[in-house]
Amino acid sequence: MISGKTSVRILLVLILLAGITAMVIWREQLSAASVEAWVGQLGWIAPLAFIAGYALATVFFAPGLLFTLAGGALFGPLLGTLYNLSGATIGATLAFLTARYLASDWVAQKAGKRLRPLVDGVAEEGWRFVAFVRLVPLIPFNLLNYALGLTQIRLSHYIIASFIFMAPGGAAYTYLGYTGREVAAGGEDIVKKALLALGLIATIAFLSRLIMKRRKQTRPAGNLS
Repeated sequence: MISGKTSVRILLVLILLAGITAMVIWREQLSAASVEAWVGQLGWIAPLAFIAGYALATVFFAPGLLFTLAGGALFGPLLGTLYNLSGATIGATLAFLTARYLASDWVAQKAGKRLRPLVDGVAEEGWRFVAFVRLVPLIPFNLLNYALGLTQIRLSHYIIASFIFMAPGGAAYTYLGYTGREVAAGGEDIVKKALLALGLIATIAFLSRLIMKRRKQTRPAGNLS
């Protein structure tokens, strides 16, 4: 006889798989423009709906970039960054908890050979390793959230490190989404804003490469080092 706790676990896993399947089926219909159109008509509840949608999209393996761009277009560079980071962090936390308590075998299978370096890295460096993999995206964002749930990192350390070290990239791509809206609307200082957006993206890419280079110089060679 299946216990109530086991039944809830099975139900949650089925919901997860159904959400991921739906995301795969409707992936072509999901875009930054469609997110903008949906959220833009929600009035005062739009920020909360956007954050919730971003979080669920993260859990169900939707491309986070399109939500980040939409957040910038909808809410501007400052509030957009805050809402994007909130949604991404909540979603990353839900994925982390799902892997840790509900679907560890499935996540381990999906992560494959990439899991061991994560487990070893967290065991050795703790939150600093989480900071590294957030700044240098060596593993796809959505899969990384789940895979880190199988490490020994404390939940509080995971949340704080994720929020802080996702911020640079999140702010840069949020501004890019904001700039895209300004260009489409014919706003003022379009060229200046576009150049600033491209400069921010180039800076993030440069910093990622610099961090990776410094790490290789100071640590033994490895899959994630």
